[in-house]
Amino acid sequence: MIDTARTNLFDYDGVSREMPIYVRQQSGGIPKVRFCLVFERELVSVPVMRRVLGDTLRGIGVNEDSVADILLAATEACTNVVLHAGQSAPAYSVAATVDDAACRVEISDSGRGCAGRRQSARGHASSAATGPPGVPGSLAESGRGFAIMRACMDEVTLRSTPGRGTHVVLDKRIHREPPLAA
Repeated sequence: MIDTARTNLFDYDGVSREMPIYVRQQSGGIPKVRFCLVFERELVSVPVMRRVLGDTLRGIGVNEDSVADILLAATEACTNVVLHAGQSAPAYSVAATVDDAACRVEISDSGRGCAGRRQSARGHASSAATGPPGVPGSLAESGRGFAIMRACMDEVTLRSTPGRGTHVVLDKRIHREPPLAA
């Protein structure tokens, strides 16, 4: 069975628009949700992504601690795309899949990519992120995004190839809120 939920979005002119979100009910009544959003590579897209993803997760009963962790990690990944993908990536995508126990968010761009960047939370980074010259990496404002993503999520995978873009996969076991009393 497929139900339709709606969430309000604000477009670039500040006008509120309703967007349908299609939800497939699994056995047991817990919805499985899949959606993909494509954004132009500009900073205004990041809060829109947070709004859509956050409202969707809350709307299907994911608890606020899980939502906060997922949004922080996704924000870091999307901000990295906007700041570092380069002009060859005019857009990027955010795809989310949520089932009864987990959430996966995938952020992809076709930008310039990076040489030697393949990282996973289960292994060590193949190249270390550092901050600006003269600022220790742990104190730098820049270069901590992957560590923040790893702290929030159960698993984080980054694949990047020069000239072919970057793909980040964020996986998290989620907890659900008890149903509200009618």
